[in-house]
Amino acid sequence: MAEAYAAALREFIAENFLFRADADIGDDQSLLDSGVMDSTGVLELIAFLEKTYGITVADAEIVPENLDSIDNMKRYLSVKLAA
Repeated sequence: MAEAYAAALREFIAENFLFRADADIGDDQSLLDSGVMDSTGVLELIAFLEKTYGITVADAEIVPENLDSIDNMKRYLSVKLAA
């Protein structure tokens, strides 16, 4: 299931944040440090996660350990959706 999350996340990031056709990001790459996403992008990402997966992202969960890379988001979604 985690790979399905990764595919959806990659598609969302590509459509909303990557503006070069040849741009690619690694699953462990920091989206903030690499400049792919900024603070406004984090809010867009949260809206996408909540709408797509029917979850609520609590303020305390808005941390890099949950949302700064595709790997972190896969882990976060796996735990959040298992609860």
